[in-house]
Amino acid sequence: MKMLTAIIKPFKLDEVREAVMGIGIAGVTVSEVKGFGRQKGHTELYRGAEYQVDFLPKVKLEIAVKDEDIERLVEAIISAANTGKVGDGKIFIQPLEQVVRIRTGEFDEEAL
Repeated sequence: MKMLTAIIKPFKLDEVREAVMGIGIAGVTVSEVKGFGRQKGHTELYRGAEYQVDFLPKVKLEIAVKDEDIERLVEAIISAANTGKVGDGKIFIQPLEQVVRIRTGEFDEEAL
């Protein structure tokens, strides 16, 4: 099993959600986060004064999947989240040791 974490632009969330559901993945955890990478923030004008915004709003998706689903999931997220511009985001994939569904006590792939 794998745990996929994706950081994407907030306005791409609906497209990514539809793409993920379209390949049969049912569970996604979404968090609003702030951060920066190569984009390094931007400047804004407020009441005539210019100031630096270092942390940009992003959306973090966490998705637990079976090993055989990870490639399709990555492709779906890339195709839905890609704008071709700096700041599109990143995808991180980590091994997932164990999953337990609290309600039923099911383990691992049965719990997904």
